[in-house]
Amino acid sequence: MNDTHAPAPRAVLADDERLMREQLRSRIGEAWPELEIVGEAKNGLEAVEMTRELKPDLVFLDIRMPGLTGVEAAKQIAQLPEDDDWPLPEIVFITAYDQYAVEAFEQGVCDYVLKPAERERLAVTVQRIKKRLAQRSGEAEPEGPSNGTLQQLLHSLSAQVNPSAAPKYLQWIQASVGQAIQMIPVEDVLFFISDEKYTRVQTPQVEALIRKPIKELVDELDPAVFWQIHRSTLVNVKAINGITRDFRGRQLVGVRGLDEKLEVSRSYTHLFKGM
Repeated sequence: MNDTHAPAPRAVLADDERLMREQLRSRIGEAWPELEIVGEAKNGLEAVEMTRELKPDLVFLDIRMPGLTGVEAAKQIAQLPEDDDWPLPEIVFITAYDQYAVEAFEQGVCDYVLKPAERERLAVTVQRIKKRLAQRSGEAEPEGPSNGTLQQLLHSLSAQVNPSAAPKYLQWIQASVGQAIQMIPVEDVLFFISDEKYTRVQTPQVEALIRKPIKELVDELDPAVFWQIHRSTLVNVKAINGITRDFRGRQLVGVRGLDEKLEVSRSYTHLFKGM
């Protein structure tokens, strides 16, 4: 595909320090002249609202911002409604973290820029993001299996930003099965899938309903066990028995013991690279 006809990628930049935003804008302009910075946010809440309104291709988020941290903002951005014209944006964290924390980014599901912005490291980030955007748009083939999910990375970062808030994952789900209320072990759940009012809880034996939305369950379930594959769907990794594609090229997840297929939205296709 001829890149000269492709629209210029667009980004939102969020950092509570004005000088840091100016430096980043300048350095990003050097490393990626085609990238258009369409919005600058002073905090996490502004970043989420700008992302919702402007629908950029990527968002630069300072990890430590007052009110709503970059990690919390990323969690909210990951739950924004996407559509055929706008998959959720790539996330790049701006961080002054030590090497241990930086290693978490090497999972490859998102990237980072060190403070102060280093030209060499920023160039690496730009090349990685360009490659991921090309993969999302179908201009490049995925490479190798994914080593993790965005939820896993965000949970890890949350624990490092605020160690006292280390998550305690749900063990049981209280759900309606017909007229009865049942306590369902989370480990028995094959998948959760939501509509506007209810979330369906599917086990090998029963189909139940709860009122808790997916965006809340994402924070309450172990991200190493339950992968989000769509804004409305979480699937137990142990229950996946295969990935297929429909006539439109969309990935579909097969679930052990069921004929039903679960759609994977474009923002989560990286989970099944090479499949």
